[in-house]
Amino acid sequence: MFVVGKCIVSEDIKDIKFCCDIPKCKGSCCIEGDCGAPLKKQEIKTIEEILPIIKPYIKKESWDIIEQRGFFEKFPSQDIATSIINGKDCVFLFYDEKKIAKCAIEKAFEEGKIPFKKPISCHLYPLRVQDYGEFLAINYHKWSVCKDALVKGKKEDKALYKILEEPLKRAFGKKWYEELVLQIESK
Repeated sequence: MFVVGKCIVSEDIKDIKFCCDIPKCKGSCCIEGDCGAPLKKQEIKTIEEILPIIKPYIKKESWDIIEQRGFFEKFPSQDIATSIINGKDCVFLFYDEKKIAKCAIEKAFEEGKIPFKKPISCHLYPLRVQDYGEFLAINYHKWSVCKDALVKGKKEDKALYKILEEPLKRAFGKKWYEELVLQIESK
């Protein structure tokens, strides 16, 4: 394991080769599972503020859910996460012309309409962060829907810590990331 600041990071971040293969998985991580994307309290406020801007990107069925019960809820396995439709789709999910699941928040960000890319839990995936008060645990979440990402990651020799540089810097800062890289590459 690696210890950076108050974070305990699994060795998987160095050892696992991973590179999303969206054309093959079709964005399954936004569809499958027992709850939506975990949210931080400050992300709820941000999403509330941008909701009118991202509304055109949200499916009608999703917007109906958002109006009825909100865009987030408490799940037994998570503190707070995005609401889901019919026990699977995230409310911010839409499908492109190739039937690939996309994020309405990220689409608005890519078009320059909002400054918020997407929830950090989505950006960091397949890493999951658990807060234990005194420290954070950062672990790789192994899931069958990502089997193609493991194949592509091995083929392209992409370690998790390299492929997730941007979200790790976003979550923990540039200096934190540089310390992580230093520890990984000195082992």
